[in-house]
Amino acid sequence: MNEIIITNENFDKEVLQSDIPVIIDFWATWCGPCKMLSPIIEEIAKEANGEYKVGKINIDEQPELANAFQIASIPTIVVMENGKVKNSAVGYMPKQDILDLLHR
Repeated sequence: MNEIIITNENFDKEVLQSDIPVIIDFWATWCGPCKMLSPIIEEIAKEANGEYKVGKINIDEQPELANAFQIASIPTIVVMENGKVKNSAVGYMPKQDILDLLHR
């Protein structure tokens, strides 16, 4: 599965109503660490096998969502499950650390 671009318009359907966990990457085009994290997020999305979804929210294009999650630094990874924040972490991190957020 590929990453889903999450917007205000599809947030409810893709995240809040999801029956599987959703890993959300809050990012921006000008963010160096976000660019370093991007291939890892892409790899995680391709390996999902229906166990979870991976979404990306560009904070410059979706400021309302960034504000709703009180994003102060990027990249920020948020794991949503059953419509609620299960876990989150700020900054670049290795693939396994991101996957570990699903299971904590």
